Parts: sequence; structure tokens; C-alpha cells
Amino acid sequence: MIAWKNLDTLEAYAKLSALKGRVNLAQAMSGEGGAKRVAEYSVPMAGALSYNFAAKAVDDEVLKALSALAEEAQLVEKYKALLDGEIINTGEKRRVLHQLTRGQQGADVIADGVNKRAFYVAQQQKAADFARRVHAGEIANEKGESFTTVVQIGIGGSDLGPRAMYLALEQWARQNGCFKMEARFISNVDPDDAASVLKSIDVSRALFVLVSKSGTTLETLTNEAFVKNALKDAGLDASRHMVAVTSETSPLAKSSDYLAAFFMDDFIGGRYSSCSCVGGVVLSLAFGPEVFARFLEGAAQADATAKNADIMKNPAMLDALIGVYERNVQGWPATAVLPYSQALSRFPAHLQQLDMESNGKSVNRFGEKLSYVTGPVIFGEPGTNGQHSFYQLLHQGTDIVPLQFVGFRKSQAGMDVDIQGSTSQQKLCANVAAQIMAFACGKADENPNKAFAGGRPSSIIIGEQLTPESLGALLAHFENKVMFQGFCWNVNSFDQEGVQLGKVLAKRVLAHDTDGALKAYSDLLDI
Repeated sequence: MIAWKNLDTLEAYAKLSALKGRVNLAQAMSGEGGAKRVAEYSVPMAGALSYNFAAKAVDDEVLKALSALAEEAQLVEKYKALLDGEIINTGEKRRVLHQLTRGQQGADVIADGVNKRAFYVAQQQKAADFARRVHAGEIANEKGESFTTVVQIGIGGSDLGPRAMYLALEQWARQNGCFKMEARFISNVDPDDAASVLKSIDVSRALFVLVSKSGTTLETLTNEAFVKNALKDAGLDASRHMVAVTSETSPLAKSSDYLAAFFMDDFIGGRYSSCSCVGGVVLSLAFGPEVFARFLEGAAQADATAKNADIMKNPAMLDALIGVYERNVQGWPATAVLPYSQALSRFPAHLQQLDMESNGKSVNRFGEKLSYVTGPVIFGEPGTNGQHSFYQLLHQGTDIVPLQFVGFRKSQAGMDVDIQGSTSQQKLCANVAAQIMAFACGKADENPNKAFAGGRPSSIIIGEQLTPESLGALLAHFENKVMFQGFCWNVNSFDQEGVQLGKVLAKRVLAHDTDGALKAYSDLLDI
């Protein structure tokens, strides 16, 4: 029997709290002891990745306490309930089924008489068939010319995840002969966003993918109108250049304005939708459906490992539990995501939404006020750029910020140069290793400005190369980490009421239904 309890009511949490400050990280990572930790504190992941947490401020005693917390909080049982289609999204009284887009990890899920796994597979197959027809020139513009660019129009999860995934695989696809079409993205309602994209492409050979589950998203429909006007001004029939990704009940579903419509449903939240047609259509068009299928396979493998009750064989759960220890016991308020891979340049932005929209909650699943902190602030940029930016605060600031590095031994491009006895990729990897140790151990100096306290914890996810499989596994790892943390904090990680109030007020402003300070700000902005 699953019991949903607040974190601070669990006996295991009280025992974990007693271990605060137990590990002196600088000492633990020094000398042969540090080398031993690096070898021992590593867990295999899906996608030929591994999660190394040697530079985290934990030891075997803390890990034992984390294991007990996982068991008492019933984390794996709750995950399996999610996979079996139970109503996990209590705020909206919905199932949570994004894992079903990439594999069958639990029981058959039947909703409204529909097998949901079969539904998602059918939509993916529809997207794959459409992409193949576009690549073959069977679907072309009015002159019979092939489409060369795909442009996704969406916001939030309809943009951040798919954009991050596209950028992550663009170089790999070019190197491996899988690149089919360039992809561009329009998200911001700021007209400069759409204008900059439209001015940089040949609109006559562009295919636009409109993504809106409800079919009523203000920013997305505004940008769609912007694009349609541009197509009309170019003398083009917009309906020959647009497809929709939406729900079967939305006003877009059967509209003649689109070449085709691909469906999603309310059981997949926007920030969890990269493996659905939200990501599948644009990625299949850009790289081919076979590459997208490999991406899904990596994610499915990660989902399978997340069912293991042993935290040393379940990297997502281990990562989540260490994060709870850092947030709730150590009291550290933020986490920096630092990929040492330019291909992952937008991955931190995606994780910002995934984590902060999911677990940025102050009430539990039953609407009761919580007496403990929940989700951390997430931020980050690729290394080595970040080293010349905000790392100053990370090294010497007053707050300790846990760090999540991601690195690969090989680049995607197959190009490199040897300068001063080492290649660019070796220099990149050398910086990762150096930063981990610098953060952990610090440096004593008589000059306070040059002294580093150390004790700044980090982990690293490392692989041979960023591929479709490793990217899928990486994405699913963080989705599952966020889910496990939400279970620990007893919050609903699958609604996002915090984004609604601003939307309501914006509609009032546009309708000129304002007074007080809201009217004053509207007047200030000439609305």
C-alpha cells in the first residue's frame, strides 16, 4: 500500500538530518583516498554513460541513510504506480504517461478505451511516415521543390526540450550522414524572434510545425499568425507549409490550415514532451525517424534502470536523493548544470523548466503548506565559457552551490587540432577534471583574495560521445531524477499552476480591463 507522506514525517529523514556536515570534502578528495572514491563512487547509466559522485559530500553512512529514505518514501513503488497509469498528477487528476512514448515499462494503460502505448506509437509512426515523404520529395512546396528547413513554433516545453535536443544532435547528424533538414525555432511572442527567423530562411522552402496542445496558446497562435502573414506576403499558400502537433480535441486537430496533424494528450506535460510528437516531428524531419528512434531507445533504457530498488543500480534515484540531502539537510539553495559540450548549450535551459516548473511548489499533493524547502534554483551554461563567467561565485561566493557536470571523452565533429602538445578535446576534458578538484579541495593562500575554501560538491555524468542513445538516456535521467525528488518532497511534479496567473492578468491588460498598479504599468508600456 502506497502512503504519500511529507518528508519531515519520515524516520529515515530524521536520521539523514543527523548526518549534516559529516564529510569534509576537501579531505575526502585529497591523495589516494580521493582516487579510491573516484573509482568506487560511480554508477553505470543507460546510453553508455556513468554517474560519478565521488566529489559529492557523502560517504557510505550517508548512502546507507539515503537508501533507507528511498525505501521508507516508497520511491520505486511510486514510480511503478506512475508507469502503471495511476493518477499521479493529483492537481489535474491525470495520469503521467511520458515514459510510454518510449517504451512499455509497466502494465498496459487504457484510458477512455484507448491503449495509450499503442496510441503514442501510432502517432510516432505517422510522424515517421510524414518525414520520409518530405525527405523523398513526395510532400513539397507549390513549385514541387523540396523543403529544406523545418521551423517549430511553440513555447515552454514545446520549444525548450525539442530545441535542446536538436542542437545536441545537429553536429553528430552532419558528421554521420543523418542530417536531413535544418531546424529553426520560434517561441517568444516578441515579434523580433519570429522576424529574425523568417528573414534568415527561404520561406518558400520552409515547413512550419505549430505545437499547441490546447490549440489556444496565446504566444504560439500569435506567432502562427505572424508566419502566415509572411507566407501570404510571399505569395504562398500557408496551408501547404504548415503542420500541427496538438490534441485530438483542439480546434487545430481537423483544420484545413494544415497539411497534417499529429496528436498528443493531457497525460504528457509540456516539459516532459520531447519524446512525444512535440519533439518527434521536428527531430524526425531534421535527422530522420531512425535517429529519433535511437533517441527513444536510450530514454527507454534509462527508464528501465529507474525501476531498480538498489540506489547503487538506479542512478536517477541516487542523484535525486543526494540532491534532497543537499537541499534539505545541507541547506544549499541552487544547483548549477555545467555541460562540457557545446552541443548541450541549451540543455541547462531545458532543465530549468523541467526542474523548477515541476518541483517549485510550497504545498504538498493534498494542498497543505509545507514546512521544508523543495526544488532548488537551476541554472547553467556550457564549459568552458562558464569558467570565465559565473564560476567566480561558485568558487569563492558566500553560498555553496552543488554542481552537475556532463562531459564526453570524444567530440561529435571528428575535427580537432593539436596546440601546445594537446588537442582541443583534451583541453576541454582537462578543464572538467581540474574544476571538479578545484571546487572540492580549494587552495590555501595567505592572500584572502586568492584563497579557495573548497568543499564545493559536484558530480559528473560522463560518456564516450554524445549520440542519440546517450542523449535520450541523459534526458530520461533528469526527468526521473525530478520525479523521484518530487516523491520525496510529496509534491505534485506534474502540474504548473504558477504559470497561470500571469496569463490571466495579461489577457486583462490586452482587454483594457485594468485598474490600480496594473493599469499604471500598462500605460507605462503603451498598451
